[in-house]
Amino acid sequence: MMQYFVSRRAGRQERLTVIDPRAGPPKSTGRILMPVVDAAWEDWLATNAKRGCTVDSMIDSMVGAGFDSLSASAAVRRAVSATLGHPATAGGATQTQAQAQAGPGSEARLVKAAPTDYQYDAPPVASGNLIRAYDRDVKVLMRSERPQVIVFGDVLSPEECAELIERSRHRLKRSTTVNPETGQEDVIRNRTSEGIFFQRGEDAFIERIDQRIASLMNWPVENGEGLQILHYNTSGEYRPHFDYFPPDQPGSAVHTARGGQRVATLVVYLNDVEAGGETIFPEVGLSVAGRQGGAVYFRYLNGLRQLDPLTLHGGAPVLAGDKWIMTKWMREGPYS
Repeated sequence: MMQYFVSRRAGRQERLTVIDPRAGPPKSTGRILMPVVDAAWEDWLATNAKRGCTVDSMIDSMVGAGFDSLSASAAVRRAVSATLGHPATAGGATQTQAQAQAGPGSEARLVKAAPTDYQYDAPPVASGNLIRAYDRDVKVLMRSERPQVIVFGDVLSPEECAELIERSRHRLKRSTTVNPETGQEDVIRNRTSEGIFFQRGEDAFIERIDQRIASLMNWPVENGEGLQILHYNTSGEYRPHFDYFPPDQPGSAVHTARGGQRVATLVVYLNDVEAGGETIFPEVGLSVAGRQGGAVYFRYLNGLRQLDPLTLHGGAPVLAGDKWIMTKWMREGPYS
């Protein structure tokens, strides 16, 4: 029987002895099994957020001190939100401070937050616990209203998952992400995966998958980007990010010119991961551990064209084995 595990992360209870947090990241004075974000760490986080240090540099410092990357990311984002009054954005600076005031290797970029008054209207996905998606019955395993997240089972058969992996295995290239300034596709350390794209409807097999996904998401097939296959080896991860194109970033115009803004995402799991690799939503403490053939859907553009900041998400590090997923992004209009 196919299963999904959905959990909300609890706070850590262990204590950490620290010295002089203002001089740099707090240091342990003994053997520490699991550090915690105590008062000294909170002071350090607030101080560096005010200085304009980048989100990534702060996360890296915490990881170097013994935190796991997910706990570090969540702590940094909470601190930035509490200190500066806006959500942190992966890869960007926390405020517009001069480069000389920022931490080593930081980039003084300002990314405007998505609207905080996002209004949740009815999602396009059909109601009920079983949805007929073109040629297949798909199970609904979980629904979340804020953000709008739906977990599905049986989107693909095991044979379809295996074929997508085999078709992709010898065509993989290092994954890229959108540069917010130029709109170009850059390789960055926040995304440690390999991937390929299938053109929409490029053959009968891919066309059938495209039709099924469009039916499940209840969105026109011509509004979908090509299917993306991603592979993560052990330790591979994708730090928290948004799938939509921030409207205040110059590089976004390059992408929204082809079909408009992204509306929703479907991530389909092509294999069972031995350990780790969950899809995480750190703003709401939600973690989805997928199973082969299942998927997680999330929607971030409503009828008012507001963008939902709670859809910040990432791929947790793969702790054992490897991870294969397929991603489909839907646009406002036809995508070419």
